[in-house]
Amino acid sequence: MKHFQRTILAGALIAAAPAVAQDEIVIGSTLSITGPASFIGAPEARTLELMVEQINAEGGVLGQPIRLVQYDDAANPNNALNFATRLVEDDEAVAVIGGSTTGTTMAMIPLFEEAEVPFISLAGAVAIIDPVKPFTFKTPHTDRMACEKIFEDMQARDIGRIGILSSTGGFGRSMREQCLDVAPDYGIEIVADETHGPSDTDMTPQLTNIRNSDGIQAILNPGFDQDAVIVTRNVAQLEIDLPLYQSHGVATEAYLELSGAASDGVRLPSPALLIADQLAENDPQKPIVTAYKEMYESATGEPVSTFGGYAHDALRIIVEAIERAGSSDPVAIRDAIEATDGFVGTAGIVTYGPDDHLGLDLTAFRILEAENGRWRPVAE
Repeated sequence: MKHFQRTILAGALIAAAPAVAQDEIVIGSTLSITGPASFIGAPEARTLELMVEQINAEGGVLGQPIRLVQYDDAANPNNALNFATRLVEDDEAVAVIGGSTTGTTMAMIPLFEEAEVPFISLAGAVAIIDPVKPFTFKTPHTDRMACEKIFEDMQARDIGRIGILSSTGGFGRSMREQCLDVAPDYGIEIVADETHGPSDTDMTPQLTNIRNSDGIQAILNPGFDQDAVIVTRNVAQLEIDLPLYQSHGVATEAYLELSGAASDGVRLPSPALLIADQLAENDPQKPIVTAYKEMYESATGEPVSTFGGYAHDALRIIVEAIERAGSSDPVAIRDAIEATDGFVGTAGIVTYGPDDHLGLDLTAFRILEAENGRWRPVAE
């Protein structure tokens, strides 16, 4: 298959293609391909490129090729808004995938809503789809759902008193708020509530405070990327013998590699993608996650990530909506997206509706535990 060539210009990554033609369907994206969230945005961008290549090689959509236009916002909300404007006004995208982070997503939503262009976010915060906005959808599970799934597992282990250590950055702050809100519903008491700065490199003072809290039974770290690795290592260094839970933002092979033996026993909620080879043969997600994993890893030589999986789902949802609508009109695509029912993706089985632009429930999450450098499913 032909590989898309990319040119970089003033922070923009644009898939090279012929001049805009009426028989092309333009789908846009603005992602954090470089910068502090590149571990999220880079696999998302590569996934979209690979899938568009595959779709076009198979005849495109409605007999028309997709022209993918990608911009790199480097996790900067101002950049994201500028690129979103360009996608709508200059590139005439009929749908947009993007917002690797909650901050970039929230900056773009008003523009897409006003322009009436369907937008599928790849970020985690519940505020993206609550309250429901007509043209805005998302594929990742919410931070609130992650709290609920974690607390379900804690209940099953008779854990009732916990400490939270969260980043003051956007994701950590949002998930902390959601966990504090839903904890009473699960009989969970937060007996220690510590925070750290996004660039901190040592969390031992906060973890020491948590360890010394009365009756503490577990630690929850609503973080991702390097923050989660530091917390995991610090827990091991302090020899804190308590269950450690991480967020779904930590569901990667890279976390296991960077944390080493310190990650053994860590639990978190995750989509099925990371345990594709361990799913039952009759699991409805197995064919989907296996095919995506094989496509991505064979093309890139890198482990698949749940972040790329969210991009995979978003593009497939849009393509299937265009096919059902029989049209590339943005409003018709929006209506067809909202009518998505029983879509089997890497994140779960999605059913959108007028009052639900997430389309997932808690069954879409699996609780995984790290064991000897691998993720294993926890029996429920």
